Amino acid sequence: MRLVIFVLLMAFVACDTPSPAFRGIDPVRITLGDSTFDVRVNGTQAEAIRLNAQWAPRLSTVAPFGVAAIEKVSGCRVRKLYGDQALMTARLDCGQPLQPLPRGNRYDCDVYTTADTLVEMTCDRVQW
Repeated sequence: MRLVIFVLLMAFVACDTPSPAFRGIDPVRITLGDSTFDVRVNGTQAEAIRLNAQWAPRLSTVAPFGVAAIEKVSGCRVRKLYGDQALMTARLDCGQPLQPLPRGNRYDCDVYTTADTLVEMTCDRVQW
């Protein structure tokens, strides 16, 4: 019984654990529509961990929001996206810098336009 409790506890603790390349980097929590992500940026790479519960999402459904979250937090365009619907890793192109969100905050964003790879949004800082 103790083993079962330990395994369940470890599974819940690992839900927001960054991969080794992003350990020690404070996340920026951002909510886009129904999806909430913790985004960490390390140089020209970024990682977005989806935190909300969602029944059987596909990467194709979640990816536009993950890309928008990464671009908003990093201030760089996403060049390549890897991963699945829960954990996305991106290679960034910072040649055309965007306006990044200040780090160490939590944001709630409204998505206004989604067309192929274009997303327009406004983000408000949320108190923890």
